[in-house]
Amino acid sequence: MKLDVTVDGRAGRLVLEGDRFRYEPEGAEAIERQFSIVPLAPGSYSVLIDGRGYEVIAGEEIRVNGRAFAVDIFDPRGMRARKTAGGGAGRQSIAALMPGKVVRLLVAAGDMVEAGQGLVVVEAMKMQNEMKSPKGGRVAEVKTKADATVAPGEVLVIIE
Repeated sequence: MKLDVTVDGRAGRLVLEGDRFRYEPEGAEAIERQFSIVPLAPGSYSVLIDGRGYEVIAGEEIRVNGRAFAVDIFDPRGMRARKTAGGGAGRQSIAALMPGKVVRLLVAAGDMVEAGQGLVVVEAMKMQNEMKSPKGGRVAEVKTKADATVAPGEVLVIIE
């Protein structure tokens, strides 16, 4: 899976393939490493990269071992009009962060949702994680169903 990312205002590309990633920041040398990720609590993860552990907390910003980063992640497969979309404007895809099983769908196509509202519950590594809407809007499409097995990066719900 290929994602366009911006970390603290610096653009790059993140390529995830199995248990390896390649980060290609613009104007700098690419970094390629092996990784694993385990959810600790909703929005909190333990990430192991080449044997070194990191505590990652995902919210308005991403905190890695207490250090804050402004991170914007874009999946080019989900929305092609990124250049013209403002912060939170346009369609947004909510994707699985890791392999798991859909335990519960909390919305249906056509439902109106608010920012932060739960959309789908995914169980990974025996923990349940509620995927929340990044913005208010309408559920354009639900691309999964209860009891479905999902892969990392698989789009579950689209909000517009």
